[in-house]
Amino acid sequence: MNYKNDLRIAWLFPSIVLGNYWHPILCNFTKIFKNTVVYTGEWPGFTEGYENSFNVELVGKTKRIQTSQSSKGYSPGFDYLSPAILNRLFRFRPQIIFTLAYSLWSFIAMLLKPIFGWKIVIYYEGSAPTVDACNSTFRILWRQMITRFADAFVTNNQRGKYYLTNTLKAKKELVVVKPIEVPDMKAMTALPANIESTQLKLQRPIFIFVGQVIHRKGIQLLLEACLLLQAQNYRDYTLLIVGDGPQRDELQVLTNQSGLQNCVQWLGWMEYGVLSAYFQMADVFVFPTLEDTWGMVVLEAMAFSKPILCSKWAGASEMVVEGENGYIFDPHNPENLAKLMKNFIDNPTLINAMGSKSKQLISQYTPETSANFLSEVIDVVLS
Repeated sequence: MNYKNDLRIAWLFPSIVLGNYWHPILCNFTKIFKNTVVYTGEWPGFTEGYENSFNVELVGKTKRIQTSQSSKGYSPGFDYLSPAILNRLFRFRPQIIFTLAYSLWSFIAMLLKPIFGWKIVIYYEGSAPTVDACNSTFRILWRQMITRFADAFVTNNQRGKYYLTNTLKAKKELVVVKPIEVPDMKAMTALPANIESTQLKLQRPIFIFVGQVIHRKGIQLLLEACLLLQAQNYRDYTLLIVGDGPQRDELQVLTNQSGLQNCVQWLGWMEYGVLSAYFQMADVFVFPTLEDTWGMVVLEAMAFSKPILCSKWAGASEMVVEGENGYIFDPHNPENLAKLMKNFIDNPTLINAMGSKSKQLISQYTPETSANFLSEVIDVVLS
């Protein structure tokens, strides 16, 4: 165990904005490897309950440069990252570097590897068409070059492994698959929440969506499913939309104009530490995303014993066992989503049974197990 206390480990995060779920993981990781430093270009501050639980150094400022707009998924582009990371790594001289995906910092770590002899572990959250950049020969060649010098790869799901091995030509024996981004109940219950006023207006079952209100999340298609339910005279349910974003005003107007205001409630953005109150209030979680490399919120809903209606385009759909803890659907087919929602309205006994299965499935994945698994990866890399 002594070598773990002395081992110098660097994490390279271009940004940790909207990454509150990483804090419990990094906290537990630092308990094992005391000499860990997290370098990032965007830092929103510690999640409640995890203040100063790991070392963070802000390096310059990450700037997102979009090269075009996408009507279906992530907007293509790249992150401008500060070259000052060179000096930080030179001073710290880590023995292990965990780098997220294929950023400029990953490239710099690769260039310096022959000089400093550190080991590089690439963390690839998951595969998605826009993020994989398969339509860009330059970016694929760039990633293949970095891949060639990496010592190991960690990804949340099988889609990520397929991309790493088939497209980027990583050696299969170097790629490990395990859900690393996992929920932490403590982080989501850190703040008090006053929701008594909304409780009075809710009809069950209560469906809930949590996330950014942007086109990629597919909320408009979810509302289309609600319109189909309305046409079939299904109005005794509630859809809670927790989140904010540039599409919110437009979709709220659509909600009111379509007569859905009695079924759909827009709650706005919530602090991460109060999300538990809304998950506990709800009955079924709905995730209609058009593209997500993972979809951490799916696992968070499972931790609160919720059945899952999950888009097939979310990496976290691999966490759904069809017919046992939920269903997988194509958000481009609102008719099917309406049918699945109707199934819970007509058969409310499914909610507890499927919710219990969600809790059972997610119980094996915790920030502690993630940190221990990453420790095992380091053992293998060093050996």
